[in-house]
Formats: sequence, C-alpha cells, structure tokens
Amino acid sequence: MCEAWGSTHCISSGRMAQWYELQQIDSKFLEQVHQLYDDNFPMEIRHYLAQWIEAQEWEHASNNVSMATILFHELLAQLDDQYSRFSVECNFLQQHNIQKSKRNLQNHFQEDTILMAMTINNCLREESKILANTRLQSENQMSSTQTIVVMDKQKELDKKVTGVKNTALEVEQNVKNLEDMQDEYDFKYKTVQSRELEHSGLTQKDLEQEKRLLHNNFLTVGIKRKIIVYQIAELLNAIEYTQNILINEELVEWKRRQQIACIGGPPNACLDQLQNWFTCIAKCLQQIRQQLKKLEELEQKLAYEHDPITINKHALQERAQVIFKQLLQSSFVVERQPCMPTHPQRPLVLKTGVQFTVKLRLLVNLQELNYQLKVKTLFDKDVNEKNTVKGFRKFNILGTNTKVMNMEESTNGSLAAEFRHLQLKEQKNVGSRSNEGPLIVTEELHSLSFETQICQPVIVDLETVSLPIVVISNVNQLPSGWASIFWYNMLTSETKNFSFFLNPPAARWSQVSEVLSWQFSSVTKRGLNNDQLSMLGEKLLVLKSGPNTSNADDLIPWAKFFKENMNEKNFPFWLWIEGILEFVKKHLLCLWNDGCIVGFISKERERALLKEQEPGTFLLRFSESSKEGAITFTWVEKSPNGEPLFHSVEPYTKKELSAVAFPDIIRNYKVMAAENIPDNPLRYLYPNIPKDMAFGKYYSRPKEAPEPMDVDAPKGTGYIKTELISVSKVHPSKFQTTDCLMPMSPEEYADLAKLMGSEDLDQVMASCSK
Repeated sequence: MCEAWGSTHCISSGRMAQWYELQQIDSKFLEQVHQLYDDNFPMEIRHYLAQWIEAQEWEHASNNVSMATILFHELLAQLDDQYSRFSVECNFLQQHNIQKSKRNLQNHFQEDTILMAMTINNCLREESKILANTRLQSENQMSSTQTIVVMDKQKELDKKVTGVKNTALEVEQNVKNLEDMQDEYDFKYKTVQSRELEHSGLTQKDLEQEKRLLHNNFLTVGIKRKIIVYQIAELLNAIEYTQNILINEELVEWKRRQQIACIGGPPNACLDQLQNWFTCIAKCLQQIRQQLKKLEELEQKLAYEHDPITINKHALQERAQVIFKQLLQSSFVVERQPCMPTHPQRPLVLKTGVQFTVKLRLLVNLQELNYQLKVKTLFDKDVNEKNTVKGFRKFNILGTNTKVMNMEESTNGSLAAEFRHLQLKEQKNVGSRSNEGPLIVTEELHSLSFETQICQPVIVDLETVSLPIVVISNVNQLPSGWASIFWYNMLTSETKNFSFFLNPPAARWSQVSEVLSWQFSSVTKRGLNNDQLSMLGEKLLVLKSGPNTSNADDLIPWAKFFKENMNEKNFPFWLWIEGILEFVKKHLLCLWNDGCIVGFISKERERALLKEQEPGTFLLRFSESSKEGAITFTWVEKSPNGEPLFHSVEPYTKKELSAVAFPDIIRNYKVMAAENIPDNPLRYLYPNIPKDMAFGKYYSRPKEAPEPMDVDAPKGTGYIKTELISVSKVHPSKFQTTDCLMPMSPEEYADLAKLMGSEDLDQVMASCSK
C-alpha cells in the first residue's frame, strides 16, 4: 500500500524505482518533495504517470522543441488513459482532478512545451538529489556527532513544547475546577443567607458552624485563585522561554540553511516541524487568553479585597498579548525565495520582463486565519528607505501583486500564498543613465517585501522580506548576477545589507571551495573532490610554499574571484568556471556524473599521475584558456629509452562537440604516424580502465547491416554515408596537435581512405573537410 501518497495505485515497476523510493523516505524529507510540485505540474500527475514519466528523455526535450511538443501531447494522452481507468472504477473525484490537471497543463504549457520539459526534468533531478541526501544522511547518521546533537536538540525542544501544551491543558482544567468550587461557594453562601433571614429553626450554634464551613470554602476559593494566577504566570514564562528558542535559534538556523540551499548547498528542511511548534505555542496562548477571560467572569461574580485575579489580570493579559504578537510577526516567512522557473538552480537573479515565483508561509497555522490575510508585494521598500548608494535603478512590479493566504495553496495544508506571475520593469530616467552609481548592475542588491495584517483579536502588522535580489536586463548577465548572489549569501546572514558590494569582504578559501563544489553538485550528480579543488585553489591563491599548499584560511578577495583576469587570460576566474559548468551540462553531463573526467588538474600533477601508467593511458581535463569551456585529453607513451612522453590534443569546444559526441571522438581518434598509418593511441582511461569499458555505453549505436534490396522501396540518396573523425599528425621532432579540419597531403588522405574502407578518395576528403 502506498499510504504516504494517499492512493492505492502502488508502484512496483523497476522503471519507477525513483518514485517508489521517495515514498519510503523520512517525513522531514518528504516536505522537500512536496515543494517541487504545484498546480502547473501537480504531484497527482507525477504519481499516476510515474512509470511513463521516468521512461522519457526530458533533458533532451528541454533543448528540442519538436521532442518537447511530442512529449506534451503524449502526456495529455496518458492523462486521458488515466481518466478512462478512473471511469471504470467510478472514481468521480479523481476524474475531476485529472480533468483539472489536464486543463492547467494546456493553459500553462500549450505555447511553451520546452518549459514543460524543463519543469519535469528539474523535478526529476531534484528528486534524485533529495534521495541522494537521504541516503547520505542515513549512512552517516550513526557516526555523525553533529546529527546526533541536532536531533537531541530537537527532541529537547519538542519536549518543552509538549510540556507547555500539557500545562495549558492543566490550567484549563484548574479554571473549570475553580468555577465549580465558586459555584458551590455561591450556592452555600446564598443558602446560609436565606436560613439566617428566614430563622429556619437552626440554632445559633448550627448557624455559626455553617458560617465557619462557608468561610473555609471562601478561603479555598481564594487559594485556588492564587494557584491559578501563579500557574498562568509561570506558563507564560515557559512559553516566552520556548518561543525565544524558536525565534532566535531555530528560525534563524532555518533561514541560514535556506541561504545555503539557495546557493547550491544541501536542501533545506524542518519548516513543517517549525510550523508545528509555532502553531502549538499559538494555541497555548489562545487558551491562556480564554482562561483569563473566564477568570475575569469569575471575578465579577465574586470580588473581594486583595483578589489575585483583580491584582494580576491586566498584566497577564497584556503580557500574553505581547508574546502572541511577537510570535505572529516572526512566523511570517518567505518559504521559497524569488526564482525564474526557467532557471531553478539560480534563485534570486531576476530578469526584467520574465515571470518569477515566490512563496510565503505563516508558521502559525490556525484555521480561523484561512482566507483572512491579504498579502501585498512591494519592491525595494527597504532599499529606498535605507539605501545611501546613488544611482540604483528603480523597478515597477507587473502582474498581480496581492494575494490572499489560504491552506489550499500548499499540498501539506500550511497557510501559504504563492505569487506565480510577477515581473519587473525598469523605470527609465529621461535624459540620464539608468545606472550612475559606483556599483555595476550585477552588484546592485534589491529586495521584495511582503505586508499583511491580522485583525483578530488585535490588529497585528506582519512583514517579511526576501533575501537580496540581483536584477538583470540581459540573460548574458546571469553568470555575473549569480556570482554576486552566492558571494553575499556565503558571507553574511543579513537580509538588508544593500550596500554590501561597496566594500565586499574577502572570503576564506574553505568557504569558496565548498560553494564551488556546490555549483557542480547542484546541476550534476557530482561535486568537486579535494584534488580538483586544490588545483583551483592554486589558480586563485598566491602560494608561499609551492603547489598544493593552499590553506583553508587563505583569503580570496571579491575582485580576484570575479573581476580581475586570470594570469595571461582575458577573463576572470568565475567566468571560466561558469563556462565549464555550462559546457559540462550541455555536452559532458553523463561522463562527468560517472567520474570519467578529472577536469581540474595542473599539468605538473597530470604528468605525475600518468608517468607510471601503461602506455596509452589517458585522462580528460578542462582547458584553462577557453572562457566558454573546452576539454582535452592527454596520454602517455614510452620513448625507446623508457622515458615517458606526454601528448595533449587541441581542446574540443562546444562547436566540435555539437557535431560529434565526445565519447565518439575518443573512440575514433587517430594519430597519423611517420608511415602515415593511423592509430588510436587511447587505450586506458586513468588509472587503468579499458577505454571501451569506460565509454562504450555512450558510443553511437553501431551501424546496422544493410537490409536486402526491396524493389518497391523508395530509392536512397545515392551517397555513401560518412562520419567525422579526429586525426592528429605526428612529426619526428615535435608533437603537433591538429584534427581533420587541418589539410593533409593527398597521399595521407589515400592511406586514410583505405583504412576507412572506401575507394572514393574525394568522398573521404569531403568527409574530413566537414
């Protein structure tokens, strides 16, 4: 049974392993899964069509309009099939939900099927990361002291909140008992009064006895009142103490984790747990206010001098109100930071004219607040009020900038509001430049503020603000804007330091290296290892003790990371890394995920690794001279006297890899030796993996044998099929890197034609010339 997802449609197929495994993970990680899905692509579709969805090539469709369109219509057909199954089952509710989901998909993706493919591909990739994170935590849970400490802290806090809840229930019961005692006293008092007036035959002694008993009851009521007033005061102390831990520690830590998650770090969690604690405290405060009202009613029925209720009620009411107001104001948070759906791994960078989303949550989740809070969005409210930097651009918000918070906005019933269709438009200043300040465009920090008001039982103004935002007007500015975002969030937990880049602080290498690794792990399945980071550290740091001695506390200035060109290059360090990231994502993703690419390695380290290996051992590394990313391979041979010889080819860029896949280049690569005999020198991927074992699954499919001729079949083109290969030429005195784009002599082409199995020399030359 798939109880975690509220359905009897269980998942058992091997192709659906990812969705099935997600259903088994801990509830604190399920929250992250819930956040991946909304009305545009609801979880119901992911669940019911899990097998079909996981079998499609969404990554390829994200870059291919034709394929994306085909998958879009196939998805609609799958929904129709599911609707038919629900018809057979007479499941009216699910029929309705499927129809609604289909309409939403058509409305949102009909004109932009690429966006649909990107959305689903991102969901699958994020699911995979969540699973990887759960596995890692599961493996390390027993040995990780930090995890144990966190869990113990949460258990302790949970114990405090439960204690507060139980004490509030106890107070409520005590007030009920007091009411019963006071009713009993009131009845006896009136009875004694009546008998005294009516002279009912009681002796004076009996009457005095009843009065003494009545006085004892009065004293008991007074003592009970004192106990309850004291108990309420102590309960408020416990609530305030627990609430301070929630607001000043747990919520602060969650916000810091959110910053880290935004820049590629581990996914953020525990917001549902925070909501449970906040809501429990809020309900306890409501109970206290109700009991204070009840005590006020009891006071009106029985008032006397030095009554503890009369003396303390106003102070207790005011204190409960102040604590409740503070809790509400702290519970209004940005659950999901502003992000363009087209760039889910780059939140907080917004392009003018492009829609973005942002989601808010109130952690005090009370039913009476559902549909009562109207949230208004403001842009740069805090910047305009506090900013002292001249020249900041100004923007208007387009789209619906107000929304009512409701419990239907989220899949887990939290009180939320999600803005899905906001845009920014720059205000143009006539006759002057839009940016005249000391900061470049991508160093300007802006913010989104959100305001609402609670009117029950008192008026409370709520406000929260997003993390600082960078606004760009051209997609080419995205890498620079992203550098500003992760530098800020790496170094500070402030949310309103809009002048940060007037004097940006330097970062320790330990911080920079961790974030650099996150940049890879957030878009691939593999971050950077220590060797790769060591090479990058050498490029950024001025080392005093030779290579491989970068210190975790060495400082990296912002200008050196982002603005200053690398040695003898015309581009800075970060743009080099960004170019490689894009290059890997588009052309080398599978090889990177499999660990085939060493990537970042100095030439000295490269030779040290290869010199003891078998001849023909090679490794793959990124070029240091290409801003847009390039990859090369180096292999080792042995000279006649046994000395190692190292050869590297000219790096391959996106131009070459767009024409031929890199595994096919490695498979078909040839070197023209002195006798014009082409040979593939690549035999083992470092350290000793046979080339075909490492890359075989990524080779293009082998050519199929020609089928028998069918006289009725349409005629072919009459051309001989060709393929592009890479060829390098070795000179006796020097190793020169070329490829088939470089001209060879007719004799060399003739030899190559024989090896390619073709007698048509012109055809071979044409193939190479391409």
